Amino acid sequence: MADTWLPSLITDTPQQGFELAITLSRRGVKYTQPDPEVLQRLRPEYANSHEALTAASQVIAVHFQTVAAANNYWRT
Repeated sequence: MADTWLPSLITDTPQQGFELAITLSRRGVKYTQPDPEVLQRLRPEYANSHEALTAASQVIAVHFQTVAAANNYWRT
């Protein structure tokens, strides 16, 4: 995956920032496991696991913190 798909972390709204955080999380999974067949085979396991879903939410939250910091969402 050598294509350039992330020109900036700057977004127009916090919701777009959250959606970017989700995209970052999904891309991270694709980079870690590039075989789509393996991803499809594993999906039922993590889709029905509250631990896996909570971990996924935590990863999204970390990415959102990064995007929010880049966009100064918590400006004082």
